[in-house]
Amino acid sequence: MSSFLFYFFAFLMLVFGAAVVLNRNPIASALSLVICFMGLSALFMSLDAFFIGIIQVLVYAGAVMVLFLFIIMLLDLRAEQLRKINYLAVVGGSAVALAFFVQIYLVVRQLGIARRPFPPLTVRTDDVHNIGLLLFTNFNLPFQIIGVLVLVATIGVVVLSKRELR
Repeated sequence: MSSFLFYFFAFLMLVFGAAVVLNRNPIASALSLVICFMGLSALFMSLDAFFIGIIQVLVYAGAVMVLFLFIIMLLDLRAEQLRKINYLAVVGGSAVALAFFVQIYLVVRQLGIARRPFPPLTVRTDDVHNIGLLLFTNFNLPFQIIGVLVLVATIGVVVLSKRELR
């Protein structure tokens, strides 16, 4: 992938990632997150991780976002009302974010390996097989915990949105 496409997809992810946070309409935020997932998928594809890129589209942009949209529609969320901006909180948050980025810059500048390009892969492996082995051996417990967490969150939304009969 050319550097132009990398910067394009990275910029796309940054813009729509900010749109997820800044949009007051939850539907628009969810759809911005879908575009962000698509940009991430393109970046995975550029790293020759085709399986991860396709799964990113199928699982996250497809299934998870449909679940999020279903939950948003079920809760009947409205657009957030405009309110007064707390300038002290904005300045404080900006200062913390700036300090965080300065720290990241200083740490990355110290690492010699961070300035070198990533070496090309020498052996082409079946990444589906390796991901499956890794997922069901080393990361089986976190995988199961996330599944239970999503199930509990979905049940919670259904219970919260249940209307009382009169």
